[in-house]
Amino acid sequence: MPPGAASVVLDLPFRGSWRVENSPARRVPSHGTYAFGTAHAIDFVAVNAAGRSAPRTWRSLIAAERPEAFVGFGQPILAPLSGTVAAVLDGQPDHEGRRSQLALVPYMLGQADRIRQGIGAVAGNHVVIAATANGPFVLLAHLRQGTVRVHPGQQVEAGEQIGECGNSGNSTEPHVHVQVTDSTDWPRAHAVPIAFRGRDGTVWIPQESEIVRT
Repeated sequence: MPPGAASVVLDLPFRGSWRVENSPARRVPSHGTYAFGTAHAIDFVAVNAAGRSAPRTWRSLIAAERPEAFVGFGQPILAPLSGTVAAVLDGQPDHEGRRSQLALVPYMLGQADRIRQGIGAVAGNHVVIAATANGPFVLLAHLRQGTVRVHPGQQVEAGEQIGECGNSGNSTEPHVHVQVTDSTDWPRAHAVPIAFRGRDGTVWIPQESEIVRT
């Protein structure tokens, strides 16, 4: 089938240049797990003209980095479809960024505990938009603390800002995580395939490491 034929088609939830990571075009489950309905999830990391998410410094080689150092931190995140806000979480702290293998060690040691804590610890600050009362449900995760602009029950239009890109939850650097599920009962939710609509109207599944521009 052509890309998007059996998928929920979304608008891109940002402006500018973003690099694709953990794409379902590469593998499913895209994040290495079916937990929390993430099998077809995709990540977008904002990058500069050189394709980097932040400048290279000594800290990027051996230490954690301030989230403010990253291109994406604070960038507007937009509703990728029109619908009703089904759930919101704000108040989770934004972590330091971790691009070096050394800095990733303590982060990885806390992975199992975050999963045990549930969707709040994994997705961090997030917004869920329901396309209809019965779904599907679109989750946008890792938003910046204190920036969520919407509330449950609110009607939103595609392209409306819902928050800012952050580094909350299970995140190693500021980015936006997008997934679609058939439910918000997260332990039992099933992933729904997704595709995106480009500037020219083309529908496609962004490839791993592709730079998407809007």
